[in-house]
Order: sequence, then C-alpha cells, then structure tokens
Amino acid sequence: MTAAEHLLVVVTGPGEARSLIEAEVAHPQLSVLDVGVTRGDGIFETISIGAGHPQALDAHLDRFARSARMLDLPEPDRDLWRDAVQTLAARLSEHEEAWVKTVLTRGIEGQPVPTGWAYGTVSPAFRRERTEGIDVVLLDRGLRSDAPATSPWLLAGAKTLSYAVNRAAVREAQRRGADDVIFVSSDGQLLEGPTSTVVLRRGDVLSTPPDDVGILPGTTQADLFAAADQWGLRTTIEPLTPDDLGDADAVWLVSSVRHAAPVRSVDGAARPVDTPLTAAMNGFLRARRS
Repeated sequence: MTAAEHLLVVVTGPGEARSLIEAEVAHPQLSVLDVGVTRGDGIFETISIGAGHPQALDAHLDRFARSARMLDLPEPDRDLWRDAVQTLAARLSEHEEAWVKTVLTRGIEGQPVPTGWAYGTVSPAFRRERTEGIDVVLLDRGLRSDAPATSPWLLAGAKTLSYAVNRAAVREAQRRGADDVIFVSSDGQLLEGPTSTVVLRRGDVLSTPPDDVGILPGTTQADLFAAADQWGLRTTIEPLTPDDLGDADAVWLVSSVRHAAPVRSVDGAARPVDTPLTAAMNGFLRARRS
C-alpha cells in the first residue's frame, strides 16, 4: 500500500481545546507511559468504510460511548470523533472497502488527559472467507452468562484494548486447524467470536444471542437484522446454546470489516453453507452508505 492508504488522525487536548491533527503513521506518536500500552486500559471501535462512507457510524459511536462509561473514561466528544472518522473516510474514498479504528485510552498514568486517535486503511480481501466459509471451534470463555450483572468489574461486553485473550483464542483455533472461535459461557450459552457476532438461521428466522450475556452489541448484526425482511426472514434475539448450532440451517460470524463469513464446520463437524443468502448479506453490507 502507499503511504496515503495508511492514515492517522490524532484527537488531542482537554475540554474546549480538543481538536484533530493529521499525523504521519510512520512517525512516533504514543508515549511509552500511556496506559493503553502498559495496561491495555482503553477502548476502541472499528468502522467499515464503503467507498468513502462510514457504515453504521452512529451505532459505533454509541458503543464507543458505552465502553467509555463501563471503564469510567471521559465521555467521548461525539462530534469530534465523527469528524475524525469522516476525515479519514474521505481520504479513503477511492477504495470500495476500507476501515477506520478509533482508540481512546486513559492517557499517561497519573495525568488527567486521555489519549485518542483514529487510524484508517484499506481492507484486506476476504473473498475466501465470504464465499467458501470458515472453520470454527467452540472455546469456553470461563465466565457465566450472568457475569455482567454479578461481576461488572470484569467488563464483559466492553470493547477494550485488552485483547490478549481474544488473540490467544484465535491462536488456539489455528492450532486445532480452524480459522476462528465461538466463545461459550461456563454455563453453556453461546456468546460471540473474538471479533464477531454469531448469527444463525433456522427456517425463515435469523437469531443471535442477547448482549446481556456479556457480549458486544453487534453493529453489523443489527444492520443485517434491519434488512432481513427483504430476504423474507424474521429475526429474534434469544439465548442460544451449542445445540442450536447443530440444529441451524446456516451459521455466520459477522463483523464490521470481514462482513458475513459463513461457518462451514464447528469442531470439525461440517455445517451447511447458505451460499445465496451469504452473497445477499455481503452485497447489502458492502453497499451501505451510512
């Protein structure tokens, strides 16, 4: 990629002094004392950009603010972050698919000013994942599904920078010959993937787990559910178990950048892939302009 395809906007300054500064990605920007680096103490969102248009931006900004509240971070300045995303999106407008990541940390330890930036680049090609499908394994997340209510300090359902467990889970999936993971709670509820939401089809109904079991509200899943009637489908948000995967007519992991990846096997057991509906979902997601 060219330098113009790796873009950075720094969100800087307290209070009324807050502003956007375009910066060079290749130049040092972050203090080694920032707790986002030393402790993973921060939040992020990844927003898909379609031909220069941020997709599901309001939902992402809502979730960004929700994560900030869960971590007792300052309330993100919604207009400022919107401007940051749109600035990068405009610079990426010649590309059909790109993405922007927004990051907010608690800043340098002991100081009252948070650190923020937005980074944008071109999306990789996901043709194989979107057409042939992905192999997944089920892994125990080690938390009960009621953890958000009983142990809110565990931050289940916040999109934090503490992603070491998620990355370890993907490496474990790869050791088992798979591509990705679906987490299961210790009391047997389906949760989510490390970077995705679980969606399954049974007959003419699309289903996904509720976010009160400690998962992120899925922005891509929400857009697909809003469009489901155009494919003759109904939707439901309900508790699901691994047995529901076996009974489903099709299963997807959906996310902002990869979009809808059909699941072709779970723990080595083949699952059917709904090729026409997958193509319709991904066509819809790529075509979004808001």
